[in-house]
Amino acid sequence: MKIVDFELFAVPPRWLLLKLETDEGIVGWGEPIIQGRLETVRAAVTELVEGYLLGSDPLRTEYHWRKLYQSGYFRGGPALMSALAGIDHALWDIKGRHYGAPVHELLGGHVRDRLLVYQWLGGENPDDIAASAKQDYDRGYRAFKLNFVREFRPIETTAAVDRAVERVAAVRDAVDDDAYVGVDFHGRVSKPMAAELVRRLEPLDPMFVDQPLLPEHADSFASIADRTTVPIATGERFYSRYDFKQLFTDGAVSVIQPDVTHVGGISEMRKVVSMAEAFDVAVVPHCPLGPVAFAASLQVGFCSQNVVMQEQDLDLHDPGASQRLKLLEDPATFTFENGYVERPTGPGLGIEVDEEYVREQAQAQVNWYNPVWHHEDGSVAEW
Repeated sequence: MKIVDFELFAVPPRWLLLKLETDEGIVGWGEPIIQGRLETVRAAVTELVEGYLLGSDPLRTEYHWRKLYQSGYFRGGPALMSALAGIDHALWDIKGRHYGAPVHELLGGHVRDRLLVYQWLGGENPDDIAASAKQDYDRGYRAFKLNFVREFRPIETTAAVDRAVERVAAVRDAVDDDAYVGVDFHGRVSKPMAAELVRRLEPLDPMFVDQPLLPEHADSFASIADRTTVPIATGERFYSRYDFKQLFTDGAVSVIQPDVTHVGGISEMRKVVSMAEAFDVAVVPHCPLGPVAFAASLQVGFCSQNVVMQEQDLDLHDPGASQRLKLLEDPATFTFENGYVERPTGPGLGIEVDEEYVREQAQAQVNWYNPVWHHEDGSVAEW
């Protein structure tokens, strides 16, 4: 079997899908994307597939990962690793379909029958975000994550800190202690403020604080972790096992949140998760993306003991109304009940992409960019 062709589809609002074809008619799908850098990743995928994959045996997943990673003297980083990730998704999808098995069975077999998922909570007003949390709790979700702050100056006022804590407290009151509540600093908080903000959250018992600092300051995560009882998390902007290595050896994190679309795909995410297990670090994969990325992430989650929860942004509770799940032939592919998603049992990634609908959606202009935020003085704020 050989890889003979590929296509890339940009679909609203900001997703890129890869279709990888073989001469035996088996097709694999992947989701290579950096939100706001779609065209950059499209170019990288094209370069990698045309330069190194066409005419190759798709079943050599590990060899192809090494070849695509090591083929360039300059390697790693968000663009190349996200391109590699989408290709890796598609190769594993082909491999699973060839052998008639879900990817997680090829990776050693499932260790659980269902996996807890968490719901993202948007909004700024404490009452509104509490109402949203209660509504989702009533729909069956038992875990949530919300942003702690929007624009946040390197040194902030007590009032700004109080407002941020009030939002988290409102969510905790809405769902009580029967639910997990994670708090995402999103790298918006400076080192001078981070430790104090985490301390203020301790009475609310968050399941973790995510990205208390920017990934550029990974050497300072341990100083935050040493001063709090709240589990510290990070990882969505780390791109390989080599980026995570120092965090583990420093004892700087209790939870990591790698993204299967940015961390080099299923192959690399499986290695990162195994490294984390050796340091007794829990894994809660990041995935505010489409159904292909979600399916790829689940394949690692169902064969990995230390993956305890999975992010989703697909409206699993109401697949008929979900715009993203419409990309699948069966929007109800992922069975959701009582806060859990059931183990997928179909071959490959366990999904069937509705190619006709994808082609229809790809006719639209997809041109999404990250918003640029500013502080009151006109300087650029972290998004």
